[in-house]
Formats: sequence, C-alpha cells, structure tokens
Amino acid sequence: MRINNKLYHLLMFIVFCALFFVLQFASVGGYIYPFAFAMMFALAWANQRVWLLCPAYIISAIAKSCTFESAINALCVCVMLALPYYLHIILKKNMKKWELGIYAALSQVSWIVFSALSGVHPAIIVSNVVIAELFLYAAIMIFEPIIIRGFAYKLTSLELVCGGVVLMALSNGLSGFDLFGFSFLKLFVAFALLSISYTSKTSYTTLIAGILGLGTLVASNNPIFVAPFMLWALSIVAFKSMKRIYPFLAIIVCEVVIGFYFKLYMSFGLLEVAPLLVGALAFLVLPKKWYDNLSVLLSSGSDRLAVKNMVNRNREVLHRRLNNLSEVFFEMNSVFKKLIKEEMSPEEVKNLLYEEVRDGVCKNCPEYKHCHRTFSADTKKMFCELVTISMERGRITLLDFPSYLTSRCGRVNNIISEINTLTKQYKNYASLVGNIDNSKLLISDQLGGMAQIMKSLAGEVDSLVSFNSAQENKIIDELAYNNIICTDAVVYDKDARTVMASLVVRSEDSARGKLAQVVSKVCGCKMCAYDVYPSTRAGLVNVNLKTSPRYDAIFGVANQAKSGATISGDSHSVIRLDGDRFMFALCDGMGSGEKANEKSTTTIGLIENFYKAGFDNDIILSSVNRLLNLEKDDIFSTIDICVVDLKNGIADIVKMGAPSSYIRGEEECKIIEGGALPVGIIQEAKADTKKIVLSEKDFIVICSDGVSDSFGSDGELKDFLLTIKSSNPQEYADKILEKALANNNGYAVDDMTALVVKIFES
Repeated sequence: MRINNKLYHLLMFIVFCALFFVLQFASVGGYIYPFAFAMMFALAWANQRVWLLCPAYIISAIAKSCTFESAINALCVCVMLALPYYLHIILKKNMKKWELGIYAALSQVSWIVFSALSGVHPAIIVSNVVIAELFLYAAIMIFEPIIIRGFAYKLTSLELVCGGVVLMALSNGLSGFDLFGFSFLKLFVAFALLSISYTSKTSYTTLIAGILGLGTLVASNNPIFVAPFMLWALSIVAFKSMKRIYPFLAIIVCEVVIGFYFKLYMSFGLLEVAPLLVGALAFLVLPKKWYDNLSVLLSSGSDRLAVKNMVNRNREVLHRRLNNLSEVFFEMNSVFKKLIKEEMSPEEVKNLLYEEVRDGVCKNCPEYKHCHRTFSADTKKMFCELVTISMERGRITLLDFPSYLTSRCGRVNNIISEINTLTKQYKNYASLVGNIDNSKLLISDQLGGMAQIMKSLAGEVDSLVSFNSAQENKIIDELAYNNIICTDAVVYDKDARTVMASLVVRSEDSARGKLAQVVSKVCGCKMCAYDVYPSTRAGLVNVNLKTSPRYDAIFGVANQAKSGATISGDSHSVIRLDGDRFMFALCDGMGSGEKANEKSTTTIGLIENFYKAGFDNDIILSSVNRLLNLEKDDIFSTIDICVVDLKNGIADIVKMGAPSSYIRGEEECKIIEGGALPVGIIQEAKADTKKIVLSEKDFIVICSDGVSDSFGSDGELKDFLLTIKSSNPQEYADKILEKALANNNGYAVDDMTALVVKIFES
C-alpha cells in the first residue's frame, strides 16, 4: 500500500508540473499571465497535497523562465499558500473561500513590485490580479464537485460554465506550446471533443469547440484555430450515434481536408496530423467505464423525454384499468342488492301463521268444518289477533282466548302452544334473514365504495403529467449553491393547484430546512416535504415535496372519566388524510366503563380506517352502522366527525346522535346543532351532515354529552367559549373541561371529553 501511495504521489506530482507548466504560457493578449498560480490555489482548496503543489509550481515557473525574478515570484506564491494553509490546520480553523482569495492576491506582492519597477502599466497589474481571482473561483467551482464529490454527481449549469473557463485556459496555454512542430493543443482538443461528443449532447461538442478556439484567440489575438475546431466538432457529431471508430475517422479526414484542400494553416504536412491521431487513438483505447462516469458529470437531466413519455403512457393505462375495475365493482354492488329478500308484510305473516296453526292443529278436529268453513271469517280474524298478541308480547295465554271459543273448543291448549312456538320460530327466522340481508347490504356498500374510490383514482391519473425540465435543472443548481447535493430532480403539475417535486439527495441533506426553501423559490409557491424514503444507491434518499396547503391545523384534547369509573367510554381520533385533509372525530359509547370504551374504540377505529382508505362519508357511516347493528348488544355510540380540506378551509361536519359543535371565530361563535340517531340502533340510520367555510384562527370545538350536559344550554356553552382568550387549543380544551366540572361541583356525572382544533394559515 505504501508503494502504491508513493507511485500515486509521483504521478500526481508529474501531472501538476505539466499542468502548471502549460498554464505558465496561458495569457491574455501576451501581457497578463494569471492562470498558473490561481490554478494552484484552486487545487489546494480541492484537497490536493500542498507539499506536492508547491514544488511542482516552482519547477514549472523556473522551467518557463529561469530567472531570479521568476524564482522569487514562485517562492512568494508558494509561501502565501503553504503558510496560511498549515496555520489553519494547526489552529483547527476551516479556511473560507474569501480568505483563500486574499492569500492568492497577497501571493502576487513580489510580482507586483518587480512589475512596477520594470515600468509595467498599473492597469495590467490590476487586471492580472482581478482576472486571477475570477479564474480562481471558476477553477474552485469545477474542481470541488469533480475531486471532492466524485464522478457520481452531475455538474450544475454554473459548474459546466466554469469547466469551460478552465478548458479555455488550458487551450490558451497549449496554443503556444509545440514540440518540434508537434501540437499538444491539437492532441488535447481532439481528445476533448471526441470524449464530450460521446458522453453528452450534440450542442456541448460545438460549444466546447468554440470555447477551446476562443482560448487560442485570447492568447494571441489570432482566430486561426476557431474555424478548424468548429469543423472538427461538426464532423464528429455527424457520426455521434455510431461506433467510436467512425467519429475517430471523421476528425482525421476533416483535418486532412482542412489542411490540404482549404489550406487554413500557414503550413501543413503529415506531422501536423500526428497530434490529432494520438488524441483520437487515446479516445479509442480508454475503457467504457471512464466515459460512463464522464456522462454522469455532463448530463443536464433534461434528456429524459422517453422516461417522461413512459410515465404518461403508464398513467393512461392505469386510468383505463381503474375505470374498468370500478365498473366491475359497481356491477357486483348491483348484484348483491338484488340478492336481498323483501320482507313479508304483517298481514302476510299473520296469514302464513294462521294457515300453519289451522293445518297443524285443527285439520283433524271434528269441528273443523264448522269453525273454518261456516264461521271461517270470524275464526281467521280471531287467530290473526292471537298471532298479533303473541308477536307483540312474546306469548299468549288462556286469558287471551275469547270465552265463546274456550267453551266449545277442545284443543285450546294445543292452539296456544302452536301459536307461541310458530311466532318464536318466525322471530328467530326473521332476525336471521335480517342479519343476512344486513350483511349483504354491508358488502354491497363496500363494493360501491371500492368502485367510487377506483373511479376517483382513475380521475386523478386521467390527465397527462406536465414535467418542467427548466425548473428541475434550476433546482439542482440552486441546491448546489447551498451545498446540498441533488443528483436528480423531477417537477410536475399534479393539478391546477398542486406542484409535485421529487429529489434525490444525500441522506444528511434531507432534513435541512434550506431544501424546501430552495424548491419553493424555484417553483414559485410554498413547498413542503411529505415523504422521505431510501434510494437505490447507498447514502442517497428520495425526498418528495408538494405545494403546501393554504391552511394547517393543531389540536388539543381534555378528558375525564365518569367519577367512580376507571376508564372513559369516550374515544377520539385525529389524523391527516390524503389530499391535504385533516380529520378529527369524537365517539361517545353510551354508558361508561369498559363496555362503553370497547364500543367507542371499535367505532372510532372503523371510522379512522375507512377514512384512510378513501371512502366517502355516507358509505363510512352506513357501513359502521350496519356492522355495529349486527352485534345486538344494546350499547350504542354517538359520532361527531369533522373533515377539513386544508387547501380551501371547507369543513364537513358529520353527526350521529352527537351534541352540538361550535365554530369560535375572532368575533363570534356559531352553533352547529346535532341530529340523527346514534350508530347501531337501526339499520337505516342516516347521518346529519353540514358544510362549513372556515377562516384563519377559527377554533372548532366538539365535545361529548358529559360536557354539553354540564351547561344549562347550547347558548350558555357558546357564551363561555367567547370568554376564552387563549390561542392555544390545548389550553382551550382544558378550560372547557374545568368549567364543565365546576358546573357540577367538581363531579363528573358522565364521561367528559372536549376536542378543540385551531385552523391557521400555514
């Protein structure tokens, strides 16, 4: 390992020497040479070894100009880099970029002195320092992501621009660096254009060709290389989609045509083609993995049209399938409703049981013809009356028989026994059939509810997703400025009011508040994160954001079990639902103690899960009512539900047997009266539903009858609510409970619960 480290450091030393040597020749108009020392400071910022950079820079400076002034200038540059660098390490204080800029400017003190003594114009001196500072920050912007972050993250737009500046400086320095006619500039440009064409968009290739040509123009005020580089780029991109050998051949042929046919160069021979051939061969022999890493860096993230089209295509298919599936559930709902048997009318029941008694008891009686033929109407009427009495009271006795029948009928006891038996059997049968029909209705309701949910989901995916590539790239760039690494971003409009964004960021960046701030700024609306989950790549997570709703809600709850009871029969639920909805509910199990608590807990659990699944109010309450009606335990529950749409502040208040609720605003308090029967009493119980428009800072108060009954009337409780000045919903609930207990001398005559929710602008 130590040998490998030594070889690595030796290789990096050679690279630094070559890089600084080339940049020593890079100039602006042949007068200003700011690039070499700025590059050294930028590499130091990118965590490169200062003890390698300094000797490499001194060697390159002396190799370019072996004079006393060059040596002093190089030494001054290295001292102003190494001294502050190691001083910051000793003091354990991180160096800031602006501090690095100051040290870089101070490193030019000796050069400034020598230049001033030599009569160099002050404008050139100032320009040298200013351009060096600008190049320093450009180099930092490109080296920081490549060297520190690695090849796994693509570059932002600004980082790509800074990379172009560095390339321009390199082409500038190489333009005056030939070895026996062998142009290192051509070698570098050929390799760069071929590599960029192979790993990025076509426009990048022509852009880089122009930048590299511009570097030679800045160096010598001669555009001789601008046209050839652009022609090279055009010849390469023409064969971009083919195998690597075709762009390789294209650039060679293009250079031969430029030199021999168009004669763009002052002199041209086969030796001038050699640098191009070496650079193109290097492009061919490098492994594909290297280009894969480079493609990640240069990817702009905007060429994902195929993926986006696939998303919309999948949404279209999903919409069609959900629609078809909803039709299946609607049809099943219809079939189950048809399976429900119609109940017989009371008259039909009496006639049926009369015939059963007649055939079972009277058929073989000697008086049969006399009773059931001569006096058939009177006998049938009398039997039906006996059946009615038995149905209502549960049984009949001898006292219920008319005296004229008991005096001449010898089978009175048999008739009494038969009627009592038949009515009891019919009641059991009717109850069984009723439960079966109730179960069928319950299943039918659920099938209808599932059909509606699928229909709703089909509607959500009906429209095409409108992606916003410009915002995606801007988000990545803005996050990079804030030191948040985002490898990918997707922004699309879910509907007219909701913007969705999905980001892939580092795990440590997912909880930073700046994340939502940047996305909000770019999207032009307040965004909030609602989901964070691991990515397929280690160290990264997906963060989903969406338009923040206009309103938000907080709640407080205060409760007290009935005096003497160990557990309250009241249960409550507060949950957030999909679609930016907020649901809170209060269920009061009639009575107190464990049975009431079990009933209310079951009821509130059913309601909560139904709402989470997406069922609407009518189906939820109908289904809960039918389920509880099957238990036949004579313990019922009142339900008080409020569902607030946080996007527009509209609330649905649903009540079944619950006392009044209250909307306390800043100036007034509204009473929302209750209605309907508690759940579980009858099968067809209907809920009382009201729609209310809420305002900012409104309090919604719902309470069990233990609280409401402690006040003389709804108006008295309303007046008390207006006296509460607290803005905290928990304090609000506590004060309501305290007052309710005080009204009963501190005694809880029933289970007491006060649930208070405050609405406010998010």
